[in-house]
Amino acid sequence: MVSPHLKAVRVERLWAEAGTVHVAARTCELRVACPDCGHRSARVHSRYSRTLADVAVGGCPVLISLVVRRLFCDGAVCGRRTFAEQVEGLTVRYQRRSPLLQHLVEMAGVLLAGRGGARLLHILKAPLSRTSVLFHLMRIRLPSSSTPRVLGVDDFALYADVYGTLLVDADTRLPIELWSGRDAEQLAAWLRTHPGVEVACRDGSLTYRQGLTDGAPGAVQVSDRFHLWQGLSKRVSDIAAAHRGCLPSAIPESEPAAPPPSAVSYEAADTPARRHAKRLFEAVHEYNGTARSISAIARELGLNRRTVAKYARAGSWQECVRRTPPGRSTSLDPYLEYLRQRWEEGEHTATVLHQEIAAKGYLGHYQRVKMAIAPLRRGLPIDTPRERPPSPRQVARWITTTPSRRGLHATETLRRLFAHCPELARTHDLVRQFAAMLDARNAAPLPDWLDHLTDSRLPPLAGLANAIREDQHAVVQGITTPYNSGVNEGRITDLKLQKRIMAGRAGVPLLRQRVILMAHLRRHYP
Repeated sequence: MVSPHLKAVRVERLWAEAGTVHVAARTCELRVACPDCGHRSARVHSRYSRTLADVAVGGCPVLISLVVRRLFCDGAVCGRRTFAEQVEGLTVRYQRRSPLLQHLVEMAGVLLAGRGGARLLHILKAPLSRTSVLFHLMRIRLPSSSTPRVLGVDDFALYADVYGTLLVDADTRLPIELWSGRDAEQLAAWLRTHPGVEVACRDGSLTYRQGLTDGAPGAVQVSDRFHLWQGLSKRVSDIAAAHRGCLPSAIPESEPAAPPPSAVSYEAADTPARRHAKRLFEAVHEYNGTARSISAIARELGLNRRTVAKYARAGSWQECVRRTPPGRSTSLDPYLEYLRQRWEEGEHTATVLHQEIAAKGYLGHYQRVKMAIAPLRRGLPIDTPRERPPSPRQVARWITTTPSRRGLHATETLRRLFAHCPELARTHDLVRQFAAMLDARNAAPLPDWLDHLTDSRLPPLAGLANAIREDQHAVVQGITTPYNSGVNEGRITDLKLQKRIMAGRAGVPLLRQRVILMAHLRRHYP
């Protein structure tokens, strides 16, 4: 609707028709300044009617029919003969929407892109196609930015094996530029046209290192602390995987329980499940050589096609018997000893045993209790949970975790593992030395630490030492200075969100427009 402060407009009629609010108005007879020379004029050349769309009122779209004047310019030195008057806050040259509605269209494009923005505008009773939303989005002028003092450089995946480069002002934390590709010459060319960068934060990429050296030779390069630690953690994982055979030594030794003299192996026990698996295996393999398809066999036997395919692939019926993974822990494990004790006392009813452990806090089903005591009915020992050795990834995570933040189980497991595997113990000591350098922001021990990596006789650590020596000056800056690539990682996370909003189909120009405008929009509407 027409704002009350627009004194240059007089409303003549207001009515509703077919769900649309119509406003008929005309401009007042006031003197208007020429857009070129500023000379004010009231001499009318002609009048014409403009139709403007405004924001909805009461869920109804608004159309304004505004009669405006075309005026003569009487300025002696002005080259313009006539000009059309504009009403501030209501009309813009060549635009058929009010500034308020135009701003709404642009913000819908910035926030939700094409399809999402079109849906939102349809709800707001300002219907527009997705292509029109994108058209108005791309017309928005990007905010001007000065050359940053501290520049952040990082790459991101556009799609498949295609990557892009994102530049961020680390002081203002706002994105500056985005382009497809991550080659050194493109970065160097941008730096030459934007001189004045003093500090450049990056990861260990050789490409960005070369681009910064060529484009801004006077800038101090900083190798990010997070990427340094990430590279070291990757080498620790490789070492743990190479010493996989040592990991079972981390399990505490336990005395094996002696089975009863008359006990029969559970694998050889005759159970309904094993008999059922044997019958299905024989039934499916009777069709061997009949040229019947899996689907045909499934229809004749009344089984699922996947079940028939599983039995047809199996070499023996024992392969089809379902087995519980030996290392999986369940909510019943803390009560197994109690069940064994009550069984020895003479209580053999699963319902009663379930009620007793439920009173002690067990929340599981009765059927699980019944299955747990089934071996006892056949004279076999009750299944006890067996601890599995830690995985290489788990050991690497424990090694790179601060000792004060490790649990008791992790601490004891590492102690047993290090006593058996000196290579992992040596890796742990080297990791803690580097962590101490990062915590104290002291790079003085770095040369000696690199020598220890080389002398460790562990190829992953020796390779890391060579890589750090090639970029040692930037690594020292990353350890000792407060600059890092944290703001880059945050902006790339936001960039990935904008990509997903557009279903990954956005081109680089559209992605650049939305990423930069979205960052500034959050500043205005926190």
